[in-house]
Amino acid sequence: MKSKTKTISLASRTLALVLVSILLLACAADRAEINVMTSGGFAAPYNELVPEYERATGNKLVTAYGASMGSAPDSIPMRLERGEPVDVVILSAAALDQLIEQGKVVPGSRVDLVRSKIGMAVRAGAPQPDISTVEALKRTLLEAESIAYSASVSGTYLSTELFPRLGIADQIRDKSKRIQSERVGAVVARGDAEIGFQQISELLPIPGIDFVGPLPPEVQKISVFSAGVAVGAKDPDAARALIEFLSSPAAVPAITKNGLEPATSQWYSPATTQ
Repeated sequence: MKSKTKTISLASRTLALVLVSILLLACAADRAEINVMTSGGFAAPYNELVPEYERATGNKLVTAYGASMGSAPDSIPMRLERGEPVDVVILSAAALDQLIEQGKVVPGSRVDLVRSKIGMAVRAGAPQPDISTVEALKRTLLEAESIAYSASVSGTYLSTELFPRLGIADQIRDKSKRIQSERVGAVVARGDAEIGFQQISELLPIPGIDFVGPLPPEVQKISVFSAGVAVGAKDPDAARALIEFLSSPAAVPAITKNGLEPATSQWYSPATTQ
């Protein structure tokens, strides 16, 4: 008990120091309004952290949501193509690197935030198929009446790498749905797909579904989600301060609660998440 109290006290002091640091930066930025675009992979912890950040700094976050990739109108690449206002972008590391190459994100501003795994869900109360091994996963995919997967990072991996690797791409093609501009969990909750795959952090917040578990380790795809400062950001200092907060120890509880791991391993230990 004493050890746990000491851990909580240390975490509280760390949080206070981080918030004070960010508050000072925010004061220098004269209470900025920061436009953020974030993909679903980091949306759950981000939404928890927004009120805390706004209370500590007086800054206002204006948030747009979209997929890391793809041509859906609300995807982050398409939003940027239309010239929507943005100061900070949060999406898969690979997609962020592409935006840096395209001159849309400031080189050297990338900060890795979290590592994310892919999981599967079924409608609440439905039987939960076995996906604990590669063979069990393959069997579940073949036996499912319908399959949903995202149009972003996890779905691209499933459709272009995993399904062909399992040798079942042709067999399941006609019963598989690529979901755009909506969470896969919402499709499963309505009963429009028997099983659904997406980043675990995107499945857990959805009501009406049961989370079955992650993909087996042998075929798991761990994605890194990162933040960067957009080229043309109206207040680059405030943008960097926000990214510093999202990658700090203060963000760890919200990150781990939502099925993610901090990208900076020094912040991750069982003690810090109690």
